[in-house]
Amino acid sequence: MRIGLLGTGNVARALAHGWSAAGHDVLLGSRRPEDRTELGLPVAGLSETAAHAEVLVNATPGTVSVELLHSIGAPALAGTLLIDVGVGLSDDFTELSHPNSSLGEQIQEAFPLTPVVKTLCTMDSTVMTAPDGLDGPSTVFLSGDDAEAKQITGRLLTDLGWSSSSQLDIGGITTARGQEHFALLFIGIAGGLGAHTFNINVVTRPSA
Repeated sequence: MRIGLLGTGNVARALAHGWSAAGHDVLLGSRRPEDRTELGLPVAGLSETAAHAEVLVNATPGTVSVELLHSIGAPALAGTLLIDVGVGLSDDFTELSHPNSSLGEQIQEAFPLTPVVKTLCTMDSTVMTAPDGLDGPSTVFLSGDDAEAKQITGRLLTDLGWSSSSQLDIGGITTARGQEHFALLFIGIAGGLGAHTFNINVVTRPSA
């Protein structure tokens, strides 16, 4: 599958390496691709990356994501699954930029012809592509309004090492708020542990 990743930071690079290892055709999108030739991954402009992609991944800072997507244009994004892993935080990481909504919702509202699925934003990039490296099972969440888009996203998560039993569909795109708001708790846990390589697991009562 052709996967375009908007962004060239730690998250975009980790996901690109993970999906490339699984056999997918990946391309990183940058505003200045000529300055990002040292990454060891193919890099192109934003519009070229969007045109390349069967699936597009937003791995840009959540405070600029909608503006960046508008620079590509709604017609270029129409009909393309967009997996959103971004979270908008203030410069001091103490506040969300979408406190009464979510970035996932804002993208879906701005681009109604582009099915948006929110996932992978509750963990560090090192865990996104290596869930088996943790001491026990953990959970990855999916939010979105399009069932087929979530199915495709689920298969791509499986390619990163997330078994179907570790994937939890929590509902429509409005539930992306819960995923993104976890960022503040994530920062607190990281401070308590002194490390970012961890995840959470949803534990239920055993069946009767």
